[in-house]
Amino acid sequence: MKPVLWKDNKVLMVDQRRLPTEEIWNTYEDADSVAQAIKSMVVRGAPAIGVSAAYGLALEAHRYKGDRAGLLSVLEEKAKILEATRPTAINLRWALNRMLKKARDHSSSDAGEICEDLINEALEIHSEDVRLCQSIGDAGAELIPQGARVLTHCNAGALATGDYGTALGVIRSARGKLAHVWVDETRPFLQGARLTAWELMKEEIPCKLICDNMAGHFMQRGMVDAVVVGADRITSTGAVANKIGTYNLAVLCRFHEIPLYVAAPYSTVDLELDNGMDIPIEERDTREVTHVGQTQIAPTGVPVSNPAFDVTPPELVTAIVTERGVIKPPFAPKLAELVAAAGKT
Repeated sequence: MKPVLWKDNKVLMVDQRRLPTEEIWNTYEDADSVAQAIKSMVVRGAPAIGVSAAYGLALEAHRYKGDRAGLLSVLEEKAKILEATRPTAINLRWALNRMLKKARDHSSSDAGEICEDLINEALEIHSEDVRLCQSIGDAGAELIPQGARVLTHCNAGALATGDYGTALGVIRSARGKLAHVWVDETRPFLQGARLTAWELMKEEIPCKLICDNMAGHFMQRGMVDAVVVGADRITSTGAVANKIGTYNLAVLCRFHEIPLYVAAPYSTVDLELDNGMDIPIEERDTREVTHVGQTQIAPTGVPVSNPAFDVTPPELVTAIVTERGVIKPPFAPKLAELVAAAGKT
């Protein structure tokens, strides 16, 4: 399932806040509304918001009626708005920079020609992500033993990418080997309970939903064979920023000698950062913690902290699964090769 589509020079997104009980598609016609959709979690997941941001700039190019210089100015302004929506996921900035480079490098002074190329570039970013996810899935499936019980956290499936998924891409490709998938609910936004369980059930992949704080219980009893997660940013040394709670799982995996696999494309790697503690961590609305849906579960006025992500150090990561295969420690040389091979600077 593609969570975002380009159709008739508009952007369509399935509202992931309404899943799993309602499948509602929203239509967007400018970058500002796409930015709001990203910020409010209509669309989420590092690759998916990168694709959405690329489409946002394509919308602005389609709307623009002036000259080349004016178009570049508009695109740069809207790119700043889009980038500010979610600071942790590097794919967002990567996609915007790729779109801006395409516009700046265009030899034509005709804004209409630039617009056409930007739409094609956004479509290619989307198509490329689907291809990469399928390759990630196939590479990661080789790591999964027959009869495995795999645990995953948050949603790194089709809904979080262009389609197919990263962590769930591995699970999809390995489906014939799996006994079942443990699905962490992923508090506070419940992406596991609402989205991952929904995706797995639609594809008839056996799964069991558990609360986040149950993972250690099942590991202690030898009922988890591997943990597979996605990533929102990976530093040059292999530190991984992912949904809050991933670090907890990494520590549990180390104690129980369970492999922790991180599945992500090259666009998630940030070679400009070495130390995972330098990754900006998004702090989200306190209401996500004090309420479940419309139901208040905490005292009115209670102080709340709500970091959306945490950072797992490279020494707790067994392997990083990429579109070019499985990378094992030490991560730095192979991550640099991965990015170089993709032409990223």
